[in-house]
Amino acid sequence: MGLWRSIRKNAALLTVSSLVMQSLSMLWQVWLAAHIGAAGIGLFQLVGSVGFLFITLAVSGIRFSVTRLLAEELGQSRGGSVRAVMRRCCVYALFFGLSAAAILFLLAEPIGFLWIGDARSVRALCAAAPSLPALALSSALSGYFTAVGRVWKTALSQFFAQLLRMGLSMLLLTGYGRSDLAGVCAALSMAGTAAEIALSFALAVLYLADRKRFCPAGECGAALTPRMLRIALPLASSAYARSALNTFRQLLVPRGLRLSGLSAESALAGYGVINGMAMPVLLLPSCLPLSVAELLVPALTEMQVAGERERVRRSVREMLGKTFLLSLCAAAVFFVFARPLGMLLYGSAEAARFLRLLAPMVPFLYTDIVTDGCLKGLGQMMASMAFNIAEAALGLVLVWALLPRWALTGYLATLYLCELFNFTLSLLRLRKVVKNPGFFRS
Repeated sequence: MGLWRSIRKNAALLTVSSLVMQSLSMLWQVWLAAHIGAAGIGLFQLVGSVGFLFITLAVSGIRFSVTRLLAEELGQSRGGSVRAVMRRCCVYALFFGLSAAAILFLLAEPIGFLWIGDARSVRALCAAAPSLPALALSSALSGYFTAVGRVWKTALSQFFAQLLRMGLSMLLLTGYGRSDLAGVCAALSMAGTAAEIALSFALAVLYLADRKRFCPAGECGAALTPRMLRIALPLASSAYARSALNTFRQLLVPRGLRLSGLSAESALAGYGVINGMAMPVLLLPSCLPLSVAELLVPALTEMQVAGERERVRRSVREMLGKTFLLSLCAAAVFFVFARPLGMLLYGSAEAARFLRLLAPMVPFLYTDIVTDGCLKGLGQMMASMAFNIAEAALGLVLVWALLPRWALTGYLATLYLCELFNFTLSLLRLRKVVKNPGFFRS
């Protein structure tokens, strides 16, 4: 039986839930663009780019570590390890989540003034700090539900958390005018924090009910803590480097645009149109490759542990082929219907123009998502992270070199070059892995 048949139920569930979530997010971006403007979107995107650095610190590789470690244990029929694995991973998640929250809260002012270069971001950074421990715990619990094939519980919880976030945001934004970008961004951060705390609580309740299926007296794997750390810490270190490079790249974009001659508000607006309007539309169909990539990790891990080399090869070929066909169709739709989509969603010819210019990148973007999932499932997470770090470093150099001279055209060139670079390295590594019998244990 092909891998697609074995995971299609969960893949369909994750895809539908992701599609609903991304549709809600995109509609939310449309509403935000109308209420706070392109400059407001741009400032909140910058706050989010800094927030992502601290999210990386909070998570510190724990979601993938939970999925990989549980897949190894369940692949060896050691259900008694489940509770022991989750105890260790939740403690790990809370330690890093609380540490990240403390650092962000204490350094919010210098980060806002010196990194972002806009004092209006400080309140939003402070409001986002309490979300980090909850987000870290949610990541660990989501990794559990992926490993045991109960992804619908994560999907349902995330759906209600997203609705909560949107409802609270709309409620809080009524107290701020469009020109009050400090208040607007702070309100959005507070709503996100409340939603993350609610999500972590819901997933914890669902986990406590679900774990009863696994007998605590069963066989338990050895050296769980060292194995968890061997997976999580190298991933975390690599993620820190990549996230820091990406964050500084994003922060350099408005500055590079200002050096090209654009005003501060025009630079924020141009950045907001690309990252906050065009990219969410392009990423909407990526819910399928993202779902497949997530499910590939435990599936390919179990095949690798069992030494099923030929099945791995067939599965990888099948997944990449299906993804590439999907991405070609999506790219064609975006290219042909860019103008009506841009005008319908945003009433913006500028958003439509960037949507068409970015459409040819879609096949590489979507296929790279699944390629990355295959590499992680086959234990090549460090190689994948190394490629991501190299891509982030390349992007930082390109933004510094191209934007002051070519403005938004240079930013588009940076996006294309970075994606092609990462995709090529990942695909070449995956080909080497599936052809080398030394990567499989008998």
